[in-house]
Amino acid sequence: MPDIIKPVLPDTTENPDTPRHISPEPKRRHRKSETVDNIREMGSTEIPTVKSNVHVMTIIGQVEGHMVLPPQNKTTKYEHLMPQLVAIEQNQEIEGLLMLLNTVGGDVEAGLAIAEMVSSMSKPSVSIVLGGGHSIGVPIAVSATRSFIVESASMTIHPIRLTGLVIGAQSSFDYLEKMQERVNKFVISHSHVTEDKWRELLFKTGELSRDIGTSVVGRDAVKIGLVDEVGGVSQALNKLYELIKLQKEASVLKQ
Repeated sequence: MPDIIKPVLPDTTENPDTPRHISPEPKRRHRKSETVDNIREMGSTEIPTVKSNVHVMTIIGQVEGHMVLPPQNKTTKYEHLMPQLVAIEQNQEIEGLLMLLNTVGGDVEAGLAIAEMVSSMSKPSVSIVLGGGHSIGVPIAVSATRSFIVESASMTIHPIRLTGLVIGAQSSFDYLEKMQERVNKFVISHSHVTEDKWRELLFKTGELSRDIGTSVVGRDAVKIGLVDEVGGVSQALNKLYELIKLQKEASVLKQ
């Protein structure tokens, strides 16, 4: 009977002395998915990251309040900003806040809540109006320690409006009047505009086609005392660093 030749199979047992080959495929996949996410979210393959003592907060589109807006609207949800502001106040590594505004306005109470939180922070803050800071965006813009507006940006000032079913005309009017006074007092106390000038801008007729009020652009907002300075990112950051430095010096003197 002929001998049966058995095939020699490769040794599959692991040798501890042999270095294991690690496939770079998972790393590549991770980098690829990260790049795809960056493109989807930011429109760029890489996002510049740098450790900074300044927190940047954007307020864009419509300020969303108690009612959820349709999905096609670009919104800023106030329930997202409020915890951020508390975290900024508590974080020792963050020394200042830079707010970028391009908003059409929105919910009055939500906007006032954001403005009150910013104005009550112990850390310095600077706001820049880019594009537009309309309606309830005005109190948010002036709530910062220092406010800036670019040359081409505009701010629309108009009375509070009410949409939907109104039950009881007189009581609804009284409620709107009280809410308008809340906005008036906040803007006047946090900017250099006088009460007479503010009311004149608020109830001006003939300038806005579908409403009463005024639209002020760039330098005009500074002239009337609504915004502190005309400037962009570099001017705002320089002012913020200056305010941070002054606060540090003041805290040293107190000690």
